[in-house]
Amino acid sequence: MAKEFSVPPVVFPSSAGNPNVPQQRRAPGAAPFQPPRPSNPGPANPSLPFMSFDVGSAPASSSFSAPVFAPAAGGGFSVSGSFDDEPPLLEELGINTRQIWRKTISILNPFRVNPDLHEDADLSGPFLFLMAFGLFQLLAGKFHFGIILGWVIVAAFFLYIVFNMLAGRNGNLDLYRCLSLIGYCMLPMVIFSALSLFVPHGGVVIFLMAAVFVLWSARVCTALLVELASCGDEHRGLIAYACWLVYMLFSLLILF
Repeated sequence: MAKEFSVPPVVFPSSAGNPNVPQQRRAPGAAPFQPPRPSNPGPANPSLPFMSFDVGSAPASSSFSAPVFAPAAGGGFSVSGSFDDEPPLLEELGINTRQIWRKTISILNPFRVNPDLHEDADLSGPFLFLMAFGLFQLLAGKFHFGIILGWVIVAAFFLYIVFNMLAGRNGNLDLYRCLSLIGYCMLPMVIFSALSLFVPHGGVVIFLMAAVFVLWSARVCTALLVELASCGDEHRGLIAYACWLVYMLFSLLILF
């Protein structure tokens, strides 16, 4: 015979909690559950129970612009949304196109070279000339970009060592300026590489053109080295011979 157990009745109060949420069982005679109340309640929002927000306290933004920080009078920073005072991109990269153009014009006249324009050395103009030289060689069916860049670096080391050995302790030629001068004096070689596309190779004309452009580059490079570095005037012949060897080497890339 089965034994019967007495189960206490379950009471669901209608005034406590949300009717959509199921209620827990409670023992008969127990007090209904009361949620805890905060000690310092704020202004309640009727749509969100137990939560309060002050939506109107945040100021609305009328415009969206990128912040630009500038020092203010009180030692802090002020924010402005204008980009008109930003410098050009080439100026930020240190590329002065006007200076490159003036240096290029000065190289075109081998008898009146202005060494004052080459006081500030840069590598932007030489890089453009070397890329143009390699491009004309590519049009001739020769891929010499790596060879040109490698030979320019070797030539800069060669002239740097030769000049400082001749000048002794008084030599002030640095490697950066030497590389800049060799690159700018490559302009006659670039012109020769462009003209060689329309001249038949293997004849007398192409060799005469090579001699003229090699002497042009060597004369300009020698004049700039002697004028910009000290103690070079007394060794002008040896410096000119070293420059002639450098640009004769580049002319061989065009001839053969």
